[in-house]
Amino acid sequence: MAAAAAVIPPTGLEDGVSRARGEGAGEAVVERGPGAAYHMFVVMEDLVEKLKLLRYEEELLRKSNLKPPSRHYFALPTNPGEQFYMFCTLAAWLINKTGRTFEQPQEYDDPNATISNILSELRSFGRTADFPPSKLKSGYGEHVCYVLDCLAEEALKYIGFTWKRPSYPVEELEEETVPEDDAELTLSKVDEEFVEEETDNEENFIDLNVLKAQTYRLDTNESAKQEDILESTTDAAEWSLEVERVLPQLKVTIRTDNKDWRIHVDQMHQHKSGIESALKETKGFLDKLHNEISRTLEKIGSREKYINNQLEHLVQEYRGAQAQLSEARERYQQGNGGVTERTRVLSEVTEELEKVKQEMEEKGSSMTDGTPLVKIKQSLTKLKQETVQMDIRIGVVEHTLLQSKLKEKCNMTRDMHAAVTPESAIGFY
Repeated sequence: MAAAAAVIPPTGLEDGVSRARGEGAGEAVVERGPGAAYHMFVVMEDLVEKLKLLRYEEELLRKSNLKPPSRHYFALPTNPGEQFYMFCTLAAWLINKTGRTFEQPQEYDDPNATISNILSELRSFGRTADFPPSKLKSGYGEHVCYVLDCLAEEALKYIGFTWKRPSYPVEELEEETVPEDDAELTLSKVDEEFVEEETDNEENFIDLNVLKAQTYRLDTNESAKQEDILESTTDAAEWSLEVERVLPQLKVTIRTDNKDWRIHVDQMHQHKSGIESALKETKGFLDKLHNEISRTLEKIGSREKYINNQLEHLVQEYRGAQAQLSEARERYQQGNGGVTERTRVLSEVTEELEKVKQEMEEKGSSMTDGTPLVKIKQSLTKLKQETVQMDIRIGVVEHTLLQSKLKEKCNMTRDMHAAVTPESAIGFY
């Protein structure tokens, strides 16, 4: 299998898959078309072929006593636990195939640690994994196929595997030999023999005189033979056996040509006769069916008339009840309209009543509430305190003004005495 697969060239589909995932760089597909949901099936099929090239059946499955996975094993969910174990086992084996040491995961290992180790090994090969590690814990899906496919590619690179051109075997076309039946004589053979006889006659040209002489001799011989033929000595049983033996060789078979218009005409006549014969039989059945349907319709009509006559009074009662029901419905509609209008008026009156009640409650609460009186007393007390403070300030201001007036008066008196004293002193001297 590996030797046969080694000459398989990379197809356009595989190139498209590589470009879709960024040539193994783990790049996400920007524009996902309608076939993106089936991309992982293509990757899974490529993965199976690459694993066969790596001889995983002999080196892994038989040693580990594992069943070979199907072509869509990691693309569809079947058994998440089993799929996750197979994924970890294959990933560890592929990493070991690349020349690196990676311990085979066990059943009781931490799955998060195992996935982290596998992704770290994948990144060490230069592949990017821009998806959460939890995507690998399910054991199936696009990301699982992508990781295993990248590891398989790295393993193939490590062992030096290269794609070769396909070598197609040269098939020799065998000429089909159709056995000819000597017992059948076709029309083409008859024509060929006729042409050969004509050419032989042309080649063996005989002089006219010689031909006349030969004809004369033949006529004389035939006349002599006719006398002998009149009395036949051949046995009838032997004659019948000879006829049965020679009859297949005398059979002429004409090969039909579907493009011949005569064949089409014959077919049209055959179809016409078949249609006419079928029409005769079918027409009898149809006439019989028509008669039965007509009789059934007549019976139904007569039964309907009988039922109508028998139930005429019930129909009249039903019509009267229908008329009463329609009148009752009209009255109900009218009464329903009046009820709706009165309901609206009642709602308006109720709203007004609620407003009046609210106003009465507010007035009653204001009349029984002593809060305003307390506020008035507090305001009066505050006004009295402010009045006392204002009187004190006025007294202080009046005292200050009086002092300033007295001081100013003293200053004026002193100035006046100072001006009078020098004049008296000068008059004394």
